[in-house]
Amino acid sequence: MLDETISSAPLPAPKVQDPVSEPLAVRVTIIALALVFLTLFLILPLGTVIAETVRAGWPSFVEAIGDPDTLASIRLTLAVAAVAVPFNLVFGISAAWAIAKFDFRGKTFLTTLIDLPFSVSPVIAGLVYVLLFGADSWLGPRLKDLGFPVIFAFPGILLATIFVTFPFIAREVIPLMEAQGTGDEEAAISLGASGWQTFFRVTLPNIKWALLYGVLLCNARAMGEFGAVSVVSGHVRGKTNTMPLQIEVLYNDYNIAGAFAVASMLAVLALVTMGLRAVLELKFGNDVGNGAHR
Repeated sequence: MLDETISSAPLPAPKVQDPVSEPLAVRVTIIALALVFLTLFLILPLGTVIAETVRAGWPSFVEAIGDPDTLASIRLTLAVAAVAVPFNLVFGISAAWAIAKFDFRGKTFLTTLIDLPFSVSPVIAGLVYVLLFGADSWLGPRLKDLGFPVIFAFPGILLATIFVTFPFIAREVIPLMEAQGTGDEEAAISLGASGWQTFFRVTLPNIKWALLYGVLLCNARAMGEFGAVSVVSGHVRGKTNTMPLQIEVLYNDYNIAGAFAVASMLAVLALVTMGLRAVLELKFGNDVGNGAHR
């Protein structure tokens, strides 16, 4: 009788451990370590740049920015970003479409190739373009004779910038398109929509926020790239120096105030990018991060 009573008694519910049930001291320590790291490697350097610019004063800032070589570097930086970002936008959408919507042999290899600029030093990328289009190459002198020099000119800087920035848009869009699958496109085509109508009215609205997020990151990297551009630019003052290279030139000339003034412009652009990114994540976090539809 006793055995029957014990066997029929309900078993206690298994204790489910909360995945974030670490002690308060552990959580505080982890948060403190993250804040210390961000302070040392992000907030403190940016704050130093802004503080040194403010300490030099507004007249010094205007004088540094108004220098013809600095103005030329700003124009070149904006021009390179204005061309490189649309290139990467087209490539990112095309690559994401191919990887997310089709099954083909070599798909994994293509995905790996997209990540290549993340693992290759930008200096090596610049050196490769010098070997391909430099004075000792087969192709470089012929292009120069045709009036189209690549190395130590705008095309070389553009090629290097496109190389180091092309994963940013693709890597933001690919996970989202893979999560969405092909159901919406198949439904649109079955209802008679053309390929372009399907893309502009179904695919593009579903990926618009991830696309904008990738464009912001790509633009920020394009304007701040130093290594690859330094190799292919030739450091010609007023002609092939972008803003990061101009900062180095000013610093080597002991024009510290000028260097901090130009650096503060790049820092402000970075902060604006971070602000826009935070707004996107706050308002459209599900669309950007979880692959949800609009």
